[in-house]
Amino acid sequence: MKNLFDLTGKVGLVTGGNGGIGLGMAEGMAQHGADVVIWGTNPDKNAAAVERLAKQGGRVTSRLVDVSDEAAVKEGIAALLAEFGRLDTAIANAGISIRRDSLFDVSEEDFDKIEGVNLHGVVFTLREAAWHMIERAEAGDPGGSLVGIASTSAIHGAARNAHYGATKGAVVSLVRAMAVEFARYQISVNSICPGWVRSEMTEASQAWDKFNDRVIGRVPMKGWGDPEDFAAIAAYLASDASRFHTGDTIVVDGGYTIY
Repeated sequence: MKNLFDLTGKVGLVTGGNGGIGLGMAEGMAQHGADVVIWGTNPDKNAAAVERLAKQGGRVTSRLVDVSDEAAVKEGIAALLAEFGRLDTAIANAGISIRRDSLFDVSEEDFDKIEGVNLHGVVFTLREAAWHMIERAEAGDPGGSLVGIASTSAIHGAARNAHYGATKGAVVSLVRAMAVEFARYQISVNSICPGWVRSEMTEASQAWDKFNDRVIGRVPMKGWGDPEDFAAIAAYLASDASRFHTGDTIVVDGGYTIY
């Protein structure tokens, strides 16, 4: 019987794949046999991630790409295709957070910056990946998986974080529209909403006792999530097992948003 989770011969891209949730997802795909390309803006972190992922035995490369730059994304996809010949899964994970005490403190510059990475970066990445997948489908090889990383902030009120939540809510809507548009090419498009996960982005909150008591204390699964908790969902969405799964918003939060 065919192993539905075998990713041998498939190529996966993870933006922001050099750390945190992105690295966890990249590792999940690599563990199941995929060749992996990671994009990030820190060369040292990129190199460390490549070294870690290469231990899984597949081909792994990295590229310095600012996903808020449309031209850089197009060049990155072109370089990936030139090296690997195909792209089967694109996970638009790169994101930033800008901490402010109130919505009244969020400047136009703040909003432009966070939109550039968290929304425009997702649009540019998934759109360019989709072009390739559609061309491949029209040549007789349909399929592919596009994944946008949103956040539980897209579905619950996030005080002092409205600017971040707005971009993540947009990702959820974007993915649903893309799922309908690209289904004819057998391309699945889904979003993932992570909850509170240990990463560089949440370091300050991890060290804040009040936050751990009042917020993390409400998580039914009792504690923070880890990047490794996203390895399996990435492997699933990259695999043939998820062929008929599209347009979904998959929440991975230890039960936080339902409690």
